[in-house]
Amino acid sequence: MTRRSVTAQYPDAQPELPPRTRGVIGLFEENCTVCMLCARECPDWCIYIDSHKETVPPAAPGGRERSRNVLDRFAIDFSLCMYCGICIEVCPFDALFWSPEFEYAETDIHELTHERDKLREWMWTVPAPPALDPAAEEPKEIAAARKAAEKLAAQAAKAEAEAAEAAGTQVEGDA
Repeated sequence: MTRRSVTAQYPDAQPELPPRTRGVIGLFEENCTVCMLCARECPDWCIYIDSHKETVPPAAPGGRERSRNVLDRFAIDFSLCMYCGICIEVCPFDALFWSPEFEYAETDIHELTHERDKLREWMWTVPAPPALDPAAEEPKEIAAARKAAEKLAAQAAKAEAEAAEAAGTQVEGDA
């Protein structure tokens, strides 16, 4: 309150945005499996997804063909979107991310429905996730995997020592 207010000259000077700003939603298309969770959970019904099934040949001879969903259309109507982030939260494959881009105004409301090409472009503006806290507790999954690996290494070392001991006693018995 004791400092003078300063007006940011917006078009000429870009604002300093806080990290992880919610601007627009970016799509990482390679991770999208067309599970439709984002569209089903959206309270505004502003996500439009179209897909078709494709058969994939068997990976090995004698195997069976598999079917997979192929994404045809992924669009978000930003004139309806309330930027709640539910779609990003429920995506099990990390295909949706917040981008700090906020300059996407259009003169016609119909142009605010952005297709997957535009959403893919915004994916490259998504900032990297913050670094992990070095004092944080190790995730349970990693701790369990590390313990299992240490247990297997200990068993292998024990078996190796027993094999070397048995080989040593056999050499002494032969002499």
